[in-house]
Amino acid sequence: MKITTLNNIIATVLIGTATIACSTYANAATDEAKATYKAAKESAEADYKVAREKCNTQAGNPKDVCVAEAESMQKHTKAKAEAEYKNTNSARTDARKAMANADYDVAKTKCNASTGNVKDVCIKEAKAAMIAAKADAKADKKVVAARTDARDDKVEANYKVAIEKCDALAGATKDSCVATAKAQFGK
Repeated sequence: MKITTLNNIIATVLIGTATIACSTYANAATDEAKATYKAAKESAEADYKVAREKCNTQAGNPKDVCVAEAESMQKHTKAKAEAEYKNTNSARTDARKAMANADYDVAKTKCNASTGNVKDVCIKEAKAAMIAAKADAKADKKVVAARTDARDDKVEANYKVAIEKCDALAGATKDSCVATAKAQFGK
């Protein structure tokens, strides 16, 4: 009875220590990710201001294009930084869509240098490119989700096979087999 209690105390201490270590590591990673994200946003702002300042030497449509490109560069940098910070499939997809919108704005501004049918065609081409980029981002998101589901299904099936193999055993050997299977398949 005393040995069991002592073992429980030791197990509790070890689990508590492991939990604290993991949470400390997670917080450190989160703090580092936040700092990286903040630095990327600040860099995007600084780069935008420099690029925007260069546009002041121009006039007319070239100036408008220059400003649109500076804004696009800023949006690209911020979208990538946010996607890396959130590190999710949805965030990466949203970033790709935001970049497609930014590219569309630049292309549309470039189209303003033309007139008539040439301008209309230019805008339609820009919009088609944006729609294609967004569709690709959406499709890639679905592919990643499908692959993740397939991987999870495979792991679950292989786990069930391993557990079934353990059922043929008894006692400590079976317990060891089950523990190994759980560790191998993250259960």
